[in-house]
Amino acid sequence: MKTFTMTPDQIDKKWILIDAEGIVLGRLASIVATRLRGKHKATFTPSMDMGDNVIVINADKVQITGNKREKPNYWHTGHPGGIKSRTTQQILDGKHPERVVMQAVKRMLPGNKLSRQVMTNLRVYASADHPHEAQSPEVLDVKAMNPKNTRSAS
Repeated sequence: MKTFTMTPDQIDKKWILIDAEGIVLGRLASIVATRLRGKHKATFTPSMDMGDNVIVINADKVQITGNKREKPNYWHTGHPGGIKSRTTQQILDGKHPERVVMQAVKRMLPGNKLSRQVMTNLRVYASADHPHEAQSPEVLDVKAMNPKNTRSAS
């Protein structure tokens, strides 16, 4: 029996809409990464971009458990002594709260060229409105998948 491999003309991409309000960040990121990569499909091919286009709305209302809101996120400017940090809460309260979800999904994917290409299929918006109504995305109810997806910090 031969191993099945998809060709680019056989790939069927859908548009998925996920509402992140009240969903735990790590669980949301793993579900989005699976959808972006295409691992939920029976015809998954590791070397191809065959995942769906994912739209995440209400990214500023994502749930973070434990003390992770006070955890610092570090980056380097590239200059000597250029290490900087900002807590997750500061990023969520800042100008671009969608970056928390983007970074979580990015870190769930392998670090290669294909993952950088797959990340272009992700659109994250801090509010409930998005400009992709013309694509008629189908809604994925992450809250109904598992009761732990909406667990709040205790």
